Amino acid sequence: MLGLVILVWGVWSSTIGRAHGAISTSTMQEIERVNEKGPYLGIVVPNSFEMNPLLQSPSFVADLQVPYLDCFGRRFRFGKVENEEVIVVLTGLSMLNAGITTQLLLTLFKVKGVLHYGIAGNANPQLQIGDVTIPQYWAHTGLWNWQRYEDGPDDELALESNGDYTREIGYLRLANYQNGSENGKPVENLLNNVWYQPEEVFPVDGIPEVRQHSFWVPVNKHYFKVAKRIEGMTFQRCVNSTCLPRAPKAVRVKRGASANAFVDNSAYREFLYSKFNITPIDMESAAVALVCHQQQIPFIAIRALSDLAGGGSAVSNEADIFASLAAQNAVDASLRFITLLFA
Repeated sequence: MLGLVILVWGVWSSTIGRAHGAISTSTMQEIERVNEKGPYLGIVVPNSFEMNPLLQSPSFVADLQVPYLDCFGRRFRFGKVENEEVIVVLTGLSMLNAGITTQLLLTLFKVKGVLHYGIAGNANPQLQIGDVTIPQYWAHTGLWNWQRYEDGPDDELALESNGDYTREIGYLRLANYQNGSENGKPVENLLNNVWYQPEEVFPVDGIPEVRQHSFWVPVNKHYFKVAKRIEGMTFQRCVNSTCLPRAPKAVRVKRGASANAFVDNSAYREFLYSKFNITPIDMESAAVALVCHQQQIPFIAIRALSDLAGGGSAVSNEADIFASLAAQNAVDASLRFITLLFA
């Protein structure tokens, strides 16, 4: 009997210790404690080499009482940047990680806005490596409807009549990139066309399970207006003895794109720019944008160009050399943006 009582007590204690679903009582108390200092500006960063320059900057001052909180495999760091309360969190690579991390940030903490920064490939021939870009719109360009062979632009896509897919955005014709040709025309291949698709969006103030669609997700209008004031900044130009042709600049651009693919391909780079007027290409920003869009949280992304996405030398990707410079430029631009945003 005594053994049974001890067993029941152990199970009960374990249950109490993990109240609030998968979050323990002690963690919930810590979350409530840090939220008393909110609302925060959320700073979302893809990788450690992009985050470390921020954490090592004299502009970042860690919170002395709660410097960080670990939850669901993420470390949320608390502190101040230019006297503004911030939460800094690393997402890890890819759209899935970026989306999950951003949703956790907005669910657990009082957040008034999100700044996402990092490096990116460059599809815009008018800009160079090291330049800092701030797009007005972001799109997830990795959601496709792959059309069956022998169907063309005038043929309805599978499930299009149900409203699941659309031909409105456009397509990539893979046969256009064949090396071989017959009578001056590309040789057909079985891969045919891929049609770009919008994301399904479920706004926080919408009717649950009633979907909307979004392809070009806008950043916050006020944030984008403030970003214009960093266009006169100067940035690092050299990595050791390797220097860029000119000093990098910050520039607001029309569009950026994200997908679960590292683009190091000249043909696809040129397609994205000519088809969609895209400048930075990365693997996370659109996911952060979509979550903030659904949750109606102000958002902006700052991406410094680390390489030409396959448009440069055939020897190696330029990010091998310039990733650290681009990361520092992104941090410098982000710090300046925060200063201006809350001035």
